[in-house]
Amino acid sequence: MARVTAILKALRTAFSRDWKSFGSLAMNNFFLISAIFLQKSGVFVYLITGLVLLFPMSSDPLRKIPQSRLDLWPLSGRERWLLRALSPWINPVTWLLAAAAVWAARGRLTVGLWASIAGLVAIAFLISELPPVRSLGLLRRMPVFPGALNQLIRKNIREILSTLDFYVALVLSVAATAFRLAGILPPEARLQLTLLVLLALSSYSQCFFGLDGEGGLSRYRLLPLPAWQILAAKDLAFLCTALILCLPLAPLAGVGAALVCAATGHSPSVSERREQDRWRFSTGVSLSFGLFQVVAMAVAAAGIQFTSPLLVVPCAAACAISLWWYGSYRSLGVLRFISN
Repeated sequence: MARVTAILKALRTAFSRDWKSFGSLAMNNFFLISAIFLQKSGVFVYLITGLVLLFPMSSDPLRKIPQSRLDLWPLSGRERWLLRALSPWINPVTWLLAAAAVWAARGRLTVGLWASIAGLVAIAFLISELPPVRSLGLLRRMPVFPGALNQLIRKNIREILSTLDFYVALVLSVAATAFRLAGILPPEARLQLTLLVLLALSSYSQCFFGLDGEGGLSRYRLLPLPAWQILAAKDLAFLCTALILCLPLAPLAGVGAALVCAATGHSPSVSERREQDRWRFSTGVSLSFGLFQVVAMAVAAAGIQFTSPLLVVPCAAACAISLWWYGSYRSLGVLRFISN
């Protein structure tokens, strides 16, 4: 029992450290700005955020231990059974689910709602037992892009797919598509939903290099490419993702807003290093910068939608100028973590 207790203590330490990384939600544009502007009317948005968060939060704590290492430990069959039975209780979600069961038994929560929540937690737990997505090669099946930036763009798309921001945007896009196909989505709602989708991605645009790590930055220094092309690969990956998600809604307005989002995100992305965690929400710079970015996106999207589609041209020009300025080795010492 002493060996099981020691393993459980180590798992608790690792799991509590992992849970602290969920604090990135507090500085995420989507959460902050939707909470300010939507307030009580944003219940559906909050439910989507909670649903996306539920899956990484409900993972199996034993996944913290590599299976090969766990197989080598001198544990008896009884100790392994105890470890399997007790390890889920390290996860706070298990305790919350147990408390919800007590509320359901006392009539303060419907049994159907509790069963739905328990089912989602069980699905998330079982999914965490499956082989990692990267081991199946799913994230490597990317389209081929022409030019020398092909592999960089594909790598950057894989990075976007490993953030929770993307999955919030994906759920919103899929839900809006379903409503549109059902004929119950008003045409005037397409622009608002497009902005909501891009709002979910906007925090990532403020930390383009946050998921690269030291190894990635070292490889950037060795590449025979100027810094602006490395930054351009980030932009193209972001724009391709945004375009696909906005296709069922207002694609042209979405492209213009995404161009503005990328242009405004260049400054914080290249001026400071803010490391990000995979399968977490991206951490934005500040609430004031997030508000500025969202206003700029809204102005661009509304102008394209209601005034003239040609306004996408100045949006593209603004992104190109920002790319040239912040991607220059000589520009105020920016991108020093790549060029030096």
